Order: sequence, then structure tokens, then C-alpha cells
Amino acid sequence: MTTTTLPERTEPTADEVAVQRPLIGELLVQSGKLSARDLERALSAQQEMGGLLGRVLVRLGLVSESDVIQALARQLDIPLVAAADFPSLLPEVEGLLPEFLQANHVYPLSVDDGRLRVAMAVPQDAFVVKALHLATGLAIVPHLALESDIEKALAEPQEQGGDEADGDDGFGDGADGGDFVEHLKDLASEAPVIRLVNAIIGRVIDLRASDIHLEPFDDGLHVRYRVDGVIQLGELVPPRLSAAVNSRVKLLAHLDIAERRLPQDGRIKTRVKGRELDLRVSTVPTVHGESVVMRVLDRASVRLQLETMGFEKDTLERFNMLLAKPHGILLVTGPTGSGKTTTLYAALSKIDAESNKIITVEDPVEYQLEGINQIQVHPQINLTFANALRSILRQDPDIIMIGEMRDGETAQIAVQSALTGHLVLSTLHTNTAAGAVIRMKDMGVEGYLITSSVNGVLAQRLVRALCGHCKEPYEPGDEVRRSTGLGRFSSFGQAIYRAVGCEHCRGSGYRGRTGIHELFVLDEPMRRAIIDGKDANALNALAAQGGMLNLYEDGLRKVAAGVTSLDELGRVTQDQGDA
Repeated sequence: MTTTTLPERTEPTADEVAVQRPLIGELLVQSGKLSARDLERALSAQQEMGGLLGRVLVRLGLVSESDVIQALARQLDIPLVAAADFPSLLPEVEGLLPEFLQANHVYPLSVDDGRLRVAMAVPQDAFVVKALHLATGLAIVPHLALESDIEKALAEPQEQGGDEADGDDGFGDGADGGDFVEHLKDLASEAPVIRLVNAIIGRVIDLRASDIHLEPFDDGLHVRYRVDGVIQLGELVPPRLSAAVNSRVKLLAHLDIAERRLPQDGRIKTRVKGRELDLRVSTVPTVHGESVVMRVLDRASVRLQLETMGFEKDTLERFNMLLAKPHGILLVTGPTGSGKTTTLYAALSKIDAESNKIITVEDPVEYQLEGINQIQVHPQINLTFANALRSILRQDPDIIMIGEMRDGETAQIAVQSALTGHLVLSTLHTNTAAGAVIRMKDMGVEGYLITSSVNGVLAQRLVRALCGHCKEPYEPGDEVRRSTGLGRFSSFGQAIYRAVGCEHCRGSGYRGRTGIHELFVLDEPMRRAIIDGKDANALNALAAQGGMLNLYEDGLRKVAAGVTSLDELGRVTQDQGDA
């Protein structure tokens, strides 16, 4: 063909790149994606591991593959091609072998006027560019694309043919057990599966998700994320990869991948996009395979300050007064996922750990707190809440935190601890604050012991906060103000806000969550009512006379302040008729 084909230009250009253009690590540091210290670590790792710096950075979890490829596009001044721009059918080009394309991560894009446009994971590789030119006789125009996008695009035609031919891919119960486990291990260790699992986990940072759900069905593995307390749909993993993805997660969590009939629990510590993540893994068998849920524990995002957790000023003052008491029980109640443990951690972080001996008993220990002795419950070896509590009373603690009062024995020991001069913090699963008193009675704790030991109960929920970029003011009208009770906290003409949705909140209208609270303090009239055997409704009514605002009313204050919406408050507090 022509004498001035691109390969001849490409080789010296690759050499010039190394000399004249900024290094990729420097570009990532300049753009704020990487710290100088992490770059030094990666360069040291590169000397040991070898390979391109960008791949080393991604493997170490310091930056995302997307960050590297954007910096590479700037460094090489080569166009970036997204997977959506790949042609659905490969252009017909003589001399291109599928094995060569897969081995070198090359995807042909188009042929035009004797020029072949190709997407490459490493477009600066002069050898591959020259080989493409020699094989096709065309001038090569390299573009940059994600390696995973190229692999996926090249694999798609094979996947369509392979699914029908392979049937169930040997995942049926008839497969030999030992061979099957080895097969799973091999699959889970393959690069595409590792990258897929890393991508699934990596999305939690962008989505700010608290949980990842991997749910097997006939059409594949459904990936769903819980964001601000609401489930959102994610990717669909094809059926042939479902078992491999679940096995990869189980390997990371040090679980038995051969055991698929019983539930298992484990933990994964990983680094994603420069953030240390702790994932609590739970697996359960279903009719289509194992369902896996990963609870995301991100130390960087957890707020261990009561002042930033949505407490109204008056509620926070009274809660701090209860925390300052030298002994007694302070309970936090609410359903699963309502932030009870985080509130207790924030309360403990306010207490001076240097001048107080603080011991916690938890299942599991979610966040490790400095200066605090934390005990992990292990029921398998009979280290239960009750047994651990008996032992730690001999450890001379000032403050004890019990992750959850699950039974009467634990509740009795907690009461005895409070009566003998300890401050005890714990959680209970009840819908209202007053309901905690009734629950303790149901556990077998006598009324006079409750009144002697319990100082107060905080009930809480988490409501989604309106997105500051798109929330819209409106006047709800007199009828809505009267029927919802909003008129008590917001006068006519004062606008409240509703959700709209924009790119900042991914169209949901909400970004982040805040707490609504109900603080039930045991004063003298309340203690007499408990001794008299009053039920939860009577206790609630008495607390309201004393100035307590219930969860719904505290939420109305946040609606009036423009923090959340009436719709969101209604969604979260619709159980307030139950004790």
C-alpha cells in the first residue's frame, strides 16, 4: 500500500511519548485521583511485579480503570472509545485472527479508505500496531478503550453460541463433587471474573451504596444495590458466570466454596478507588443457587459525631445529659438498618476513653474504635452476649456497650450491671421508644428493676435527605398542613420542598440520609406509670404530655426545614401505629 503507513510513525512516537509527555502517575496526581505517597508505593510495587504502571495502580485498588484510561488518553493524545460506540458486528477484514485480537486486546472498529480503526487496551504497543498493519495491509489508526470492554465485546458472539451448546455448563447436581469445586476455583480465578467482581464492588463508591445483593434467577445473577435505604437495580450477570462470581466472593471472604447447602458468613477487607472497605458477607441457598449479600462498612463515610446525625438541638441536649449519667441503661431502638449501632458508636466517641474503661460486646464488631475494648460474640464456642457480659463485669469497666439485647438473660445482666454502677448502652428491636419498656417486661425483667435502671430510650429512623441541587419549593395548602400535622411546625406561606431528580442524585431526588428521633426519658411520673403496669400507648401519651415529640413529629420539623419531603417521611414512619 502507501509508503507512509501509521506503523512506521507509531514506533518513534512511542519512544517520544516516554521522553516528552508527562508520566501517567504524574497526570493522576495532578488530577487529584492519586496521592504522591500512593504513587511511590505503586512504583515500588511495579518494580517487584513488573507490568504497566496503570495496571499496577488498578490492581492495588488505588485508582479505577476509568481514571487510568482517561489519564492515558491525555498522555498519548489518542481518542477514547466507549463500549457503547463499538460496532455490534466485527468489520470483515482479511488477515485478522480472533486469537490475536483476544490475546492483545484489540477490537476492530471500522475500515475506511485503506485505514483500519481499532480499539486497543495498549495503543502505545508499536509491535501490535505493526503486526496489525502487516496482517491486513491497511494503515492502522489506534484508539484507546477499556480492556474489559474489549474482552466483553470480543466474547459476545461466542457467548451466544456457547450457551446453547453447553447446556447447564456442568453446574448441575450430577457433576462430580471434587472436580466441580476445582472447576469453580478455576473459573473464579480467571481474569474476567475477577474484574467483574471488582467492578461490582467498585460501584458502591460511586453509588454510595450500603449493601450489594447478588441474587440468582433463571436468567442470570441479578446485582442490586441498596442506596440510601432503597434497593436499586444494577447489572445482570449471565447464567454461565453466576456460580463463578459467587465463588469469587466466597473465596475473598474465606468461605467454603464447596458448601452450597448451608448459610455462611464471612468478611472481605479490600481497597477500592483509594478507599479501605470492609464487606460483611452473608450467603444463603435458594432454589436457583446461592444468594449473596455484602454489607459495606466504609470507615471513610461513617459519621461518628452526634452533631452531624440529624439530632434537633433540644433532643441532642437531653441525649447528652443521659450520656453524662454515671450509671443506668440508655437504649437505642429501631428496625434493622436504622443506624442504631452508628448512634451508639457516636455516643461512645463522645466519652473520654482515656479516663473511662469502655468495653463492648458485639455481633459482629462493625467498626474498630480507638481506646475501646471490643469483644466479638462467637455462639459456636458458647461466647454469647450473656456469657461475655458475665466475664467483662470482672474487667472493672465504667461503660459497657451491648450490641443487642436478644434475650431475657442478657437483659437481666444489663440491669444488674446498671444497678451496680455501670453505664450500659444497648439496642433493641422495637418500633417506638415506649415499646422498649414493654419489650423488657416481656423478656422477664420486673417493672421495678426497669424503673431503677433505665434512664432513657432513643427511637430512631433514617430518612432520605432531599438533593440540594434539584429540590423544589411548593405550597402544600391548608388541607395538607392540617391532615399531616405540618401546620404545627410550618406556617401558611412557608414553602416546603419535594423531590425532583437530577444527575447529582441519579434521578432519585434524594442524596444521603439523616436521622429522625424520639427521646423517651424516664422521669418520676413515667416511673410510676411503669410500676402501675401501663401499656405502651399510655406511656407514649404521658411522654407527649411531658414534651416528647414522636418520630413522625420530629420528621415534620425536618420537612418544615426543607431537609426531607412529606412523601419520604410517610414512607419511613408508616409503622407508627405499632408498638
